[in-house]
Amino acid sequence: MFNRKTHWQNIYQEKSASDVSWYQSEPKLSLELILRTQIAKDEAIIDIGGGASVLVDYLCNNNFTNLSVLDISENALATAKRRVGDLATQIEWIEADITQFKPPHQFSLWHERAVFHFLTEASDRQLYVNVLKNSLRAGGHLIIAAFAIGGATKCSGLDIVQYDSEKLIAELGEDFKLIAEKSEIHITPANKEQKFSYFYFTKKSVP
Repeated sequence: MFNRKTHWQNIYQEKSASDVSWYQSEPKLSLELILRTQIAKDEAIIDIGGGASVLVDYLCNNNFTNLSVLDISENALATAKRRVGDLATQIEWIEADITQFKPPHQFSLWHERAVFHFLTEASDRQLYVNVLKNSLRAGGHLIIAAFAIGGATKCSGLDIVQYDSEKLIAELGEDFKLIAEKSEIHITPANKEQKFSYFYFTKKSVP
């Protein structure tokens, strides 16, 4: 039986963070969309599946002070902690499977690049959406990036689900309003092209 945690622990044990296909030296589009939200520097931001991503470094450099990084892999989080050095003590590190995550508090911004598209079972996607709704405050911001329609069909040896806005809205339900959609051609460390779509939503306030 497939074990998600074991899979990702092994990936980050066998490869350096800069060798995995999703590695970005600069998360330009994520940062652009986060800055577009204009949230205050002290509002709570969580990076889902952030692992060894350098997004948290860029957020620190932009003076955001209330940061959390969640990943299923302890190895990925350890890599990020070593990289950011002394700043690690100012960041909330969470080792968890997102489908089982119980938020310790609510967040103003949920960022996630390349996690949701790995959830090929409808039941796992529903668990993810339930956690998202419980974690994000009313009026909060949601940024999700996933493989685009016509892009990759597998990643890290696993099947994925491709998304456009219509397909993602159907998964998220009526609690979220689409604000923007962006496309990106990601160049992997192996110099291959991957089509990504980025979606920026806000969570509707309760009437």
